[in-house]
Amino acid sequence: MTEFNRRNILAAAGFAIAAATTPFAASAQSGDPIHLIVPYGGGGLIDGLVRQIGDMMSSELDQPVVVENKPGSNGIIGATYAAAAKPDGLTYFIGATGPLSLNVLLRSNLTYDLDSFVPVGTMMSGPLTVTVPASMGVSTLDELKAKAVESGQPLRYATLGPGSVTHLFGMVLQDKLGVPMVDVAYRNNPSAIVDLIGGQNDLNFSTPISLVKHEEAGDLKMLAISTEERHERFPDLPTTVELGYPDLVSSFWFGVLAPAGTPEDQIARVSAALQNAMKNEELQTKMTNVGMTPHVGGPDAMQAQLDWDQEFWGGVIKENNITLE
Repeated sequence: MTEFNRRNILAAAGFAIAAATTPFAASAQSGDPIHLIVPYGGGGLIDGLVRQIGDMMSSELDQPVVVENKPGSNGIIGATYAAAAKPDGLTYFIGATGPLSLNVLLRSNLTYDLDSFVPVGTMMSGPLTVTVPASMGVSTLDELKAKAVESGQPLRYATLGPGSVTHLFGMVLQDKLGVPMVDVAYRNNPSAIVDLIGGQNDLNFSTPISLVKHEEAGDLKMLAISTEERHERFPDLPTTVELGYPDLVSSFWFGVLAPAGTPEDQIARVSAALQNAMKNEELQTKMTNVGMTPHVGGPDAMQAQLDWDQEFWGGVIKENNITLE
């Protein structure tokens, strides 16, 4: 994996010295609430999981943990707010592929970049699927390729907008299958699924949990999941690796980051609470049941994910000369 510039984390003195001399450290453990900034609206799947994790962290830290929803502009509003927060150990950002990595890689006019944050820990990831209408009559990626070659027409694939994971994943699939594809942007995934069932589109890259009922009804066919190993919740769904396409391993992630300058001892403290929460078997089962993959990891694991994004998604963006304003 290519090494990229690491975030500069302020060196902290011993905990006793820091607590005595640094007002940031003192406030972080004074009983004031810790705020988790979620760049999405309330009430959704991710918001619910983050709130459950926050409750577990609160018990571990013996300190209130409050979730604040700051949705809008593909996560830019929440990321901007978190990046500008005082680095006192009381504010943390629930980062994700789109709001953080892709926005930074695609947009030059942001007030934040990767150096605006330091990694705290990982939470979970969600796989993508390659899904087609059942009426297409294909069952594997190779059959999909053969169908496209035979038709002589480009495959139409749904995205959640330019620069989204679904948009970029389609570009990777186009390259690996060697067939032309055209992206069709949608405001939300349910609309894209309706059009897929109706045959207006040929492909969808949604999570399996959002498609499984439609497959059971005989409307759609999930050809593959974009993981190295089969997902526990969908054991009969083959992986892209199994089908001979190892470069189609991809997912969208969620993790915790802090504003740059947050004291190292506070990052360690919150990271430990996060990792202990993520080890909870009931929570892991809940994540798995909704199609997510839980990840227990600290700052190094979160940093590794950011580096992977820069290498993989950064390469796709550069190859295709994609920029957004």
